[in-house]
Amino acid sequence: MTADALSQTFAALADPTRRDMVARLADGDATVGQLAEPYRISLQAVYKHLRVLEDAGLVSRPPGPQPRPVRLEAQVFDLMDGWIERYRRRFEQRYRRLDAVLAELEGDHDGQDRRGPDRGRPEPAADPDGA
Repeated sequence: MTADALSQTFAALADPTRRDMVARLADGDATVGQLAEPYRISLQAVYKHLRVLEDAGLVSRPPGPQPRPVRLEAQVFDLMDGWIERYRRRFEQRYRRLDAVLAELEGDHDGQDRRGPDRGRPEPAADPDGA
């Protein structure tokens, strides 16, 4: 997936109505009329939303007479998941390194002071009289 296609896909999903349509299509194909039912928008607006989703490759409608089912295209989500997973792995590696550092620090500070009871306190000043 090119950067432009990825941008187009994420831009299509930026709209809450389109995300809801995608969520509903995850349960199965639907006609445009069925998709339009819960919204207080015109059928023309629903078609515009579907056009954005189609252009991004998220949904398809087979050619033929109306009513045509709108179908979710899962392969686009596989590509998006691959892109997201790459960054998830990077962050998980960072967290594992941080966990290792914290575990090492925890091992160094396991409740026993290896430097003595005056740890963290300044050294007493030498008595100038030598006493």
